[in-house]
Amino acid sequence: MPSAGIKICGINTPDALEAAIKSRAAHIGLVFFPRSPRAVTPAEAAQLSARAEGRISRVGLFVDASDTAIGDAMGAARLDALQLHGEETPERAAQLRARFGVSVWKALPVATARDVERAAAYADAVDLILFDAKTPKGALPGGMGLSFDWSLIAHWKGPVAWGLAGGLDAANVAEAIRMTGTPLVDTSSGVESAPGVKDESRIAAFCRAVREAG
Repeated sequence: MPSAGIKICGINTPDALEAAIKSRAAHIGLVFFPRSPRAVTPAEAAQLSARAEGRISRVGLFVDASDTAIGDAMGAARLDALQLHGEETPERAAQLRARFGVSVWKALPVATARDVERAAAYADAVDLILFDAKTPKGALPGGMGLSFDWSLIAHWKGPVAWGLAGGLDAANVAEAIRMTGTPLVDTSSGVESAPGVKDESRIAAFCRAVREAG
């Protein structure tokens, strides 16, 4: 089995970017959500994106953002994909995909089997579903280090590409891959020494664990 693709989310410094590239991650996530400790401004994202150009895929994370906010980020960072992490409907996702002409990912918070079933509604609207842990009401929608019952998506055979996020780190990612068969893993807080502070050695360890699992 080939190893799962790797996304390191919440990249906000050149050192973290270089660590992700050196560790052969497939994607970085740039967070355009001001409440997040990992948030970047369009200007900061532009600098990171210029370094990443042609070396790694750039995914912009948005939470119920306006077309204007997304357009500003797209113009600055030349994003390869949009990751929608709020309450965006299938109709909204399809609208954004048509407007901006890039791949659209939709994060779905999971606590029960019914949450997983929601993925079907997005089949024609997005390019990838990212199953993530549901966070407490009023908390950040992701990056909290929380996980969910992976058996709910074990070897999911849905109508669209998919990935797994939520509480993944070097210690548990191999088990997550074994249980779910996920083709993509996404981590943020799992490779940090403090909220918003990426740790190069943890990034390397995470990526190594994913490849060894494959």
